[in-house]
Order: sequence, then structure tokens, then C-alpha cells
Amino acid sequence: MWRRRAVVLVPFALMGVLTACGSADQTGPASLSAPASSGTDTDGGSITVFAAASLEESFTELADRFEETRPGTVVTLNVAGSSDLATQISEGAPADVFASADEATMERIAATDLLDGEPVTFATNTLQLAVPPDNPADITSLADAARPGIRTVVCAAQVPCGAAAERVAEAAGVELSPVSEESSVTDVLGKISSGEADAGLVYVTDVRAAGDAVEGIAVPEAADVVNTYPIAALTDSEAAETAHAFVDFVTSADGRTVLEAAGFGAP
Repeated sequence: MWRRRAVVLVPFALMGVLTACGSADQTGPASLSAPASSGTDTDGGSITVFAAASLEESFTELADRFEETRPGTVVTLNVAGSSDLATQISEGAPADVFASADEATMERIAATDLLDGEPVTFATNTLQLAVPPDNPADITSLADAARPGIRTVVCAAQVPCGAAAERVAEAAGVELSPVSEESSVTDVLGKISSGEADAGLVYVTDVRAAGDAVEGIAVPEAADVVNTYPIAALTDSEAAETAHAFVDFVTSADGRTVLEAAGFGAP
């Protein structure tokens, strides 16, 4: 089977050139259905899904399964930080579905009337400290990550994982002094797994997906800072029926099974 490859989002000025070769709960289907769209599927059912970086592994599997249920359909994934994706969508980047790592970012798109129907929440996620294998800096808590000389990395504040990190640190009474702020949670994870950082705040799903590349350390305060993930079809889609069908698939029982296996919580 052909395997799709998630790509880094390119600047909007290049999107028109690269479009042709660009890349991508509940226990039952969501009860909220999107209204019928006036759009028609003019591209044979192919869709481009903009998905938050933390969804890369699970959405790759979901896209494969969705294609199996609809022969001839191609799902292209474009995976990056939710904030970056929202900016590109608002500037006219071609996309059929948007899945964000928080509700605030989805609301930015809703405010521009680019959603074809109400967004549906399909998963939740919480943060965890990640450290390199064998934990060389001996990090055992968020307070340890704030020690002088510790290279801690977080997401930038405008990114969902960064906003959550600020709330977790505040709840724990810890003032972090990160050595860098990244544009996506996968960038934070990369700094840790490569040994460029001693600790970082990422989603529990990212720690699970990384396997032996990192170690996870629970942060008690993170249980009260939950990121809710919404998904919606977009008004500019030229494959509206397929876009809505993908949203329905993600929020179905089959979708829930894939997401739970990746460590996501029910909405």
C-alpha cells in the first residue's frame, strides 16, 4: 500500500506551486452532523486534511482506513502546529478538513466563516514531562525542570501545547525558563530525543508514540489542564461530501478505537 508522508507546511506564497504534490469520543459517531454543503466533489473524492502535529501517527492510520472504505479516495495529510495551520487556512491555503489541538484555534477559523458546519470534538489530551533515555539530568518533577542549568523546552505560547504548558506551570507554582520555544509539540519532542534538551512538556500521546526515544514523567497538575481537539470540514472544499465523511469517520467508533490506542482520551 502506498504510504502517505506528512510534510512541513510551506509558506502560503508557495502553496499554489506545490498543491499538486503536497502531502496531509465518545464511543460512537458524533451526534452533531454538519449541514449539507452546496459544494460538489470535483476531484474524485481526494481531500487534504490539516491536522495538529500531535495527531500525525493516529491520523495517518485513520486516513489509511478511510481510504480502504472508499476505494479511489486519497487523503493527503498536512501536519504542523495548530496555530500555523490556522494561519495558512485563513490566508487561503487549500484544505478540506481541519483538526486542531484546541478549541481556541478552531474558533479563529470559525470567526472567518471558513467552517462548513459546527466543529465536533473527538479527543482530549494532557501534558507530560519528557526526558531523554536514562534521564541524565535526573528530572523527577516540573520543579526539577525549572532548576538553574536545566535545558527545558516548551511550545510557544500561541501553540496549543504552549498555552497548556503555561497553565500547568502556573498550577504547579513553577516558573519555567525554557531555552527555546517551539512551533509544534513534535519539535519539542525532537529536541529531547536528540539530547539537545534535558526536559520538555509534550502530550502523553507523543511520549507513547516516541517509544524508547524518550521517558515520560507524570505531572499531577496536568490532569486539570485538558486540551480538547475539534475537527471540521471547510467551506472552500471542492470535495465537500468526502470531507464530511472523513469527519464522521474520525468521530465514529472506529476512529475512537484508533485514537484510544494512541493514548488520546474521550472528549
